[in-house]
Amino acid sequence: MAGPLSHIRVLDLSRVLAGPWAGQNLADLGAEVIKVERPKSGDDSRAFGPPWVKDTEGKDTRDSAYFTSANRGKKSITLNMADPEGQRIVRELARQSDVLIENYKFGDLARYGLGYDDLKVINPGLIYCSVTGFGQTGPFKERPGYDFMIQGMGGMMSVTGEPDGAPGGGPQRAGVPVADIITGMYASIAICAAIASRERTGRGQHIDCALLDSQIALMSYQNANFFSTGKSPSRIGNLHPNIVPYQPFRTSDGSVIVACGNDNLYRRLCDVIQRPDLVTDERFATNGKRVENRTEMTRILQEIFSTRSTREWVGDLEAAGVANGPINTMAEVYEEPQVIARGIRLELDHPVAGKLSGVASPMRFSDTTIEYRNAPPVLGQHTEEVLGEKLGLSGDEIAALRVKGLI
Repeated sequence: MAGPLSHIRVLDLSRVLAGPWAGQNLADLGAEVIKVERPKSGDDSRAFGPPWVKDTEGKDTRDSAYFTSANRGKKSITLNMADPEGQRIVRELARQSDVLIENYKFGDLARYGLGYDDLKVINPGLIYCSVTGFGQTGPFKERPGYDFMIQGMGGMMSVTGEPDGAPGGGPQRAGVPVADIITGMYASIAICAAIASRERTGRGQHIDCALLDSQIALMSYQNANFFSTGKSPSRIGNLHPNIVPYQPFRTSDGSVIVACGNDNLYRRLCDVIQRPDLVTDERFATNGKRVENRTEMTRILQEIFSTRSTREWVGDLEAAGVANGPINTMAEVYEEPQVIARGIRLELDHPVAGKLSGVASPMRFSDTTIEYRNAPPVLGQHTEEVLGEKLGLSGDEIAALRVKGLI
């Protein structure tokens, strides 16, 4: 069957990551997503290289690998939205769309007559999702927002990294732009909720998603820890603030992560390491006690884990039902039997690269199966198709727009 959103058309005016991530989710779910890009240059992230997409001869193209991570399944058209004629075309596309995603600075699209208040007049059912750094209200609403600065402002960096004074100590950003990605995920959920609401009311609405709001929400139990104690959580590296042992240990040839999320798993761990005394030791008998005595618990377990190889520990822990795993490189990730069995690495037909690898959506449905119809598009790949089929423009009219530099 077609994807769950196969009846939905999305106009994606967003760039870089947070907005495009939401658009890609909707495309994976079956929506027709029309991505509007600037003529000649396109989405800023097309230039975020190296590395670059390689063509079939192994030569670099003009598209970055970064761009391909967030634009699968979309149709790309080029359009100069600063020109009144370009704005007219956007309005017509918005009139025919169910959803519009944008991540311009506060008020920018309203200056072009493309704000929510403008477009809801011509399409009352339009779901208009704005993704910004700080949202549509508040003293910072006009400020630009980027993932790195939001990770700092939103608390993520205060709990990420080794403590001050430890080797490599100091605040660290996450290895991927988590503020952008989580905002794209919240935007996806909000859009789907608005679609469900429109089924009942017939009305669209404006969705306001901010990187800072989303980053703070992502702090999850660290927020709750702060509210409970009044003290800001600190950086503790790879340790868990509330669970022990829940951390990596060095082995004789690498590392293994051990995750004892409850006392039963801890007892199983003690069986594996042949230390029943650590179960009855009052310093470690409960998770609360282990958190209080974290330093000594870690010292004892580290001495034990250093005596055998990662593979040996993984095998024994797995047999005992203790959650564990190695610390994989990206190459090792795609060699994991589970990753292979789940079909997580995709190959899609790309008009320049031939076969282009990507990552499957983690959303799996028993009925409305996800279909990966299109690779990330080259710039303007679908301009003539969209303007001709959706707006009814003739070949001569499209050619005239190209001569004017509008597409």
